[in-house]
Amino acid sequence: MLSELDKKNASVENVAKEALKDKEVLSELLEGILSKKDTIRYNSFKVLLLISDEHPEVLYPKWDFFVDIVDSDNAYWKLIAVRIIANLTKADTKNKFEKIFDKYYDLFNDSVIVAGHLAANSGKIAKAKPKLQTKITNKLLNIDKTDQKHKDLVKAGAIEAFDEYFEEAKNKKKILDFVKKQLNCKSPKTRKKAKEFLKKWEDK
Repeated sequence: MLSELDKKNASVENVAKEALKDKEVLSELLEGILSKKDTIRYNSFKVLLLISDEHPEVLYPKWDFFVDIVDSDNAYWKLIAVRIIANLTKADTKNKFEKIFDKYYDLFNDSVIVAGHLAANSGKIAKAKPKLQTKITNKLLNIDKTDQKHKDLVKAGAIEAFDEYFEEAKNKKKILDFVKKQLNCKSPKTRKKAKEFLKKWEDK
């Protein structure tokens, strides 16, 4: 299977189907995301991301594996962990995310790539964990209080997340006020997201 993962045009869907049938393939994928070979690492990540999205219960037993990666010094590995853990919250029957909440959101102080994905994927977690919505909202609203050097860019991800669960959010006014402020943000991407969000939600 590693030979398949080493191809630039590897079929993500086919490998995912194999992994769902064969635990050995799943193990190879977990090894693959830690590979020094870019192609293997990237393909392994794409396959695991697909599985975590469509069949989170299959990867849920590997929860600790991904949590351990959060502590690594490798930004790309952290990005992988951030995105897959967000997907796995849909299958988190044992409330494991609650135990790592602070560790997870401390990654706002990490590289802009990791922090950006953290913000953008928070909407999935808020949908999967309604009881944590207010806590997640507060983390997103308080990006300015983190040590992140590129706060303005990370806020684009926060607006993406708010868009996913705004309809059921309890702090609608605070969210709208936050988004309105981003109309004057230094980041063009964030300004664009803010305009789109307000057009969609302001008068609802």
